[in-house]
Amino acid sequence: MGTYLLAVSVIFSVLLGWVWVQHLSRRFAARHPEFGPYKEKAGGCGACSGKCSTDSEGNRCEN
Repeated sequence: MGTYLLAVSVIFSVLLGWVWVQHLSRRFAARHPEFGPYKEKAGGCGACSGKCSTDSEGNRCEN
């Protein structure tokens, strides 16, 4: 039971950390417009090294 609670706590902490980093990035971008807007990473499929396009059937890789 202790291992389960530890695993849940670690996962929850990592997710909260991710949200906190995004918040800090957006706040930094708002305070420093000379660096351009905050850019969200698109989800993508991950198989194309970020070169996916969206069509009616979902994401597909462009070669």
